[in-house]
Amino acid sequence: MATVNLPSDAFRHVAARPHEPLRTFHPRRSVLGHDREDALDRLWPRWGFSVHDEDRGTAPLTEAGTLDTEALFGRRAPVVLEIGSGMGETTAAMAAADPGRDYLAVEAHLPGIANLLLLVDRAGLTNVRVAHGDALDLVRRHLPEGSLDAVHVFFPDPWPKARHHKRRIIQPVHVALLRSRLRIGGALHCATDWLEYAESMRETLEADPGLDNPAAPVGGFVARPAHRPVTKFEQRGLDLGHEVRDLVVHRVR
Repeated sequence: MATVNLPSDAFRHVAARPHEPLRTFHPRRSVLGHDREDALDRLWPRWGFSVHDEDRGTAPLTEAGTLDTEALFGRRAPVVLEIGSGMGETTAAMAAADPGRDYLAVEAHLPGIANLLLLVDRAGLTNVRVAHGDALDLVRRHLPEGSLDAVHVFFPDPWPKARHHKRRIIQPVHVALLRSRLRIGGALHCATDWLEYAESMRETLEADPGLDNPAAPVGGFVARPAHRPVTKFEQRGLDLGHEVRDLVVHRVR
């Protein structure tokens, strides 16, 4: 029988070159199933782009080489960057409730991308675009300073082993990068159910001289904002007794 090259077979992660920053995610392959394969085939050309791979379609850029969000979304509006959008439920729900802003979801794993495309299609959303690849690489190369209204980092890989902490996304060098891309007053919102990582996040965010944590005097964490829905993944953790911590900080300079 001849081999069938499904749409997902064409997606790949370009290997990091020597001396490039460590990746904060571990690429893995997963079976998508018929519905998600179909969504990827139908919807990717309309709403998706690759951070690294020109064969999969890259984002529109300005003459200066920065992301042309007006061309990408078809309008001029504040942009929210979702780093690691998972299976997409949070992104789709937040975008549906917030039509005045555009949501750019960057995810490394195809099942989440395909599922988000399905959710966007079913809800008829026009303010979501989806990117495959390394979000930090996209930020470094194509997002100009002050271009984002908010950055969301919900339940990133905690890399629990001490020798892997250098791969965590919330660490000083990455936070400084993300802060620089926020507008003054823009928000960086993080959430995790790993308490050790939550404390590390709090210390790192509060140490950044350009960020302010309004909740610092009362412990640094806030109750889950109503606009951040509870995902199935999060609910499973809550059912197991996990404690979730939210941090919301703002760029002040």
